[in-house]
Amino acid sequence: MSKKVESVNYGLEKIFEGAQDFLPLLGTDYVEFYVGNAKQSAHYYKTAYGFQSCAYKGLETGSKDTVSYVLKQDKIRIVLTSALNSESPINKHVTKHGDGVKVVALWVDDARKSFEETTKRGAKAFLEPTVEKDEHGEIVKAGIYTYGETVHLFIERKNYNGPFLPGFQKWESNYNPEPSGLKYIDHMVGNVDWGRMDVMVKWYEEVMGFVNFLSFDDKQIHTEYSALMSKVMSNGNGRIKFPINEPAKAAKKSQIEEYLDFYEGEGVQHIAMATDDIISTISYLKEKGVEFLPPPPQAYYDEIPERLGSHMDMMSEDIKELQKLSILVDADEEGYLLQIFTKPIQDRPTFFFEIIQRMGAKGFGAGNFKALFESIEREQALRGTL
Repeated sequence: MSKKVESVNYGLEKIFEGAQDFLPLLGTDYVEFYVGNAKQSAHYYKTAYGFQSCAYKGLETGSKDTVSYVLKQDKIRIVLTSALNSESPINKHVTKHGDGVKVVALWVDDARKSFEETTKRGAKAFLEPTVEKDEHGEIVKAGIYTYGETVHLFIERKNYNGPFLPGFQKWESNYNPEPSGLKYIDHMVGNVDWGRMDVMVKWYEEVMGFVNFLSFDDKQIHTEYSALMSKVMSNGNGRIKFPINEPAKAAKKSQIEEYLDFYEGEGVQHIAMATDDIISTISYLKEKGVEFLPPPPQAYYDEIPERLGSHMDMMSEDIKELQKLSILVDADEEGYLLQIFTKPIQDRPTFFFEIIQRMGAKGFGAGNFKALFESIEREQALRGTL
């Protein structure tokens, strides 16, 4: 293998053995956004990203205070929730943060045990174990707070076969665009305040039994102007990965500081959604109007063969096609990956998406950090927030 390939021996199986097994997680159940207008947001996600109608809760189903639209694409479920009155905590959340992630719901076999195990280890309760029923069966859910106002809900649905959760009905729609090829959530990144990264790392280790299997400091993640630090947390089976970012001192304001300023607190910075064919997916998304960060310079693409080393032998994608779509490429000892980042999806420069295709690589594109952050800084300069 070429020495240009990042030499990081992840040893994931050995690392994950260190994760405690008191909180077995089966996967990501759904991600819920609090938004200003759920109906219009749902249309955006369907049109721009190829999500399909799944379930609905609102006035027509007996919900007098909130409305929610559930969208699905392969294994990804997104819930868009809005308030129906000005006094709702949802409305206050949107006023403070803008549209953003409130709930990261985790699929578990036993929600009561998950709540008990995490709260006795120090988690702050958000929702006591609650049973909800309808004609399709019952679910059990419980919740705890994590960073900022973000919540983890534990969802137990082994005795339920409805379209989503009790209180929701199947959402019938004549408008269901073709899917864009998004498959599942690869990871979710949280931004925390100064000095808070190690606090949250310890919280995930002690409260949820996660392990820190990859770390980056400001010597690795920096440009001429800005820097940040990041640690990646994972549960025992590796299905749930939560990188946690913290700002670092630098000449100018980092993207993390910009996020914290405009989100007015800690929260989910971005969600990485996986695809099996990133060229097809990004072509679809660009055609639908999704905006991505500007491309790196020509030299970045000229250096790809040297950077990938022996992995070039297995690479089937055309570099010119990747450059045309501004897709980034990186490699580790296990293989290579392809990734690209959208611009913020609302006017506040806060939440965005990453689209990723893994071809064996287990990392997070460390070799792309400099090109990525320089691209973000160009956007920050246009906004006057660098």
